[in-house]
Amino acid sequence: MSLGRRRELLRALDRVLVARAEDVVAAAAADFGARSVEDTLLADVVLVLDAARYARRKLREWARPRRAPVPFPFQPARAVLEPVPKGVVGVMAPWNYPFQLALLPAVDAVAAGNRVAFKPSEATPRCSALLAEIVAEAWGPEVGLVVQGGPEVAREFAAQPWDHLAFTGGTETGRKVMAAAAANLTPLTLELGGKCPAVVLPGADLRRAARDILAAKFVNAGQTCVAPDTVILVGHDQLAFHAACRESGITGTETAVINAAQQARLDRITAGVTMEALGPERFPLKLATANGPLAEEEIFGPVLAVECVARLEEAVAWINARPAPLAIYLFGATRAEEAAVAASTKSGALVCDKALDHAAFFGMAFGGVGASGFGRRNGEWGFLEFSQLRARVRHGRWSLAGLFAPPRSSFARKLARRLAGLR
Repeated sequence: MSLGRRRELLRALDRVLVARAEDVVAAAAADFGARSVEDTLLADVVLVLDAARYARRKLREWARPRRAPVPFPFQPARAVLEPVPKGVVGVMAPWNYPFQLALLPAVDAVAAGNRVAFKPSEATPRCSALLAEIVAEAWGPEVGLVVQGGPEVAREFAAQPWDHLAFTGGTETGRKVMAAAAANLTPLTLELGGKCPAVVLPGADLRRAARDILAAKFVNAGQTCVAPDTVILVGHDQLAFHAACRESGITGTETAVINAAQQARLDRITAGVTMEALGPERFPLKLATANGPLAEEEIFGPVLAVECVARLEEAVAWINARPAPLAIYLFGATRAEEAAVAASTKSGALVCDKALDHAAFFGMAFGGVGASGFGRRNGEWGFLEFSQLRARVRHGRWSLAGLFAPPRSSFARKLARRLAGLR
């Protein structure tokens, strides 16, 4: 597709999504049972609009061939790397942000000139049906097609010979997707999860840290891959942190746990753990000591685990004892402490004094490492993820390298030995 056509498609998605925003809110509320209007508008509408508008604005710059240096013996020649579309991209999206996590990779893919096939989650059937309508109206079946169905359809979808496959979801399901894609050597982008820690250092203002951590946990009832999972208090008292949480005014969420299966999972990992509900609301946020499965499994819900350590080195050891997360959050870190954590841990992002917001920075790559995924999306990095960098070379009529063309002279043989450091 031409750059003009790609920009038209991004503009069309913008127009249709704005027109259907109220429908998006209603579908999400129906599928979740209850979902904050602001959560849906900001995360599933505004974020996609921002991505599409940013891509339209930057597309010509991203698509420009990149000059590559030509070694002296091959000059004069012109070498460039040309971003070309991969072809058809498969996008497997989860239930927690049913529009955002389907359409953000699709924006990147279409900006790069690809067609897109979607497999949304069966856990949000109304959102999946509406997504199909939005894609059909904005792009039509020649550019975007939504395939609906349950786990058996997902297995078949992952096994198709896509030119690229993007999956967002849990780590264990990501392993299955990767195994299915391996048969076709399909290139993958995996955005998975992990226990994103929030490390509260001695220099932190405990009240401010508690408020900022809870504000991130509030969004979508903690059902976010980059939500703070466990708070690691370095030199702070746990009871003082609980008091700071209560004083924050953030005591409950407006969004429900998606379904009974997810609630049963949360009940299992919190069984036997003493929890404090911060408020009497219908959907309270809860604090718990990081014990048992709660200390090892990703929480992905409105429960915040708390771990107390005496020194930063212990916090680093706690992080490194688990798979690398999508993000590590530091509160009250000095430059030296930030540098120490950066040098001794792995994560997709390292963020100071806030949580969650960095996922909306489209000028910066987003993704995980190891068990939290691989590949990058957002902005130019997403454009490149779904592009093939094709080498284009135009040679001149003569170059020094031509001296080695057969039949080779005695001078060429001597020169080859000299270049290799031989006499």
